[in-house]
Amino acid sequence: MPVVEESVHIARPPQDVFNFVSKNENIPVWDSSVLHAETIGGVPEAVGTRAQGSSKVMGRKFDWTAEITEYEPPGRIVSRSVDGPLEFTITTTLEPEGDGTRLNYRIDAASGLGGVFGKLADRLVEKAQARTVRANLETLAELLAEHPELGTEA
Repeated sequence: MPVVEESVHIARPPQDVFNFVSKNENIPVWDSSVLHAETIGGVPEAVGTRAQGSSKVMGRKFDWTAEITEYEPPGRIVSRSVDGPLEFTITTTLEPEGDGTRLNYRIDAASGLGGVFGKLADRLVEKAQARTVRANLETLAELLAEHPELGTEA
């Protein structure tokens, strides 16, 4: 099973970071591989809430539906795919670190990436996706540092 795990320090309190990253509509703002994401039914994020979206990984676009399986503000959110060609689980954990937050981001994807690329491409895709995730987390940290109003709303 391919795994991508990266982390970043964000100069904001955990609650502010959680408020921002837990909103599905915000994902495309900081994650360059997500073209679109929205909460289904407009309900607030909680265990059982579903989101739908589309992503582009290594030039291939795919649609997905994911469901929140763990929701523990301001420290942890876990979502897993429930529909689409790619099986994945995304775990985001946040913990206080100095004057801000350490955000850990982990993607667990099914071997062969659900047939999207095939098993032989797993290592190549894993390395490319790790670079993308690292860059996305740096974008997130910069965005939240430059825009103190983001994440302050519950």
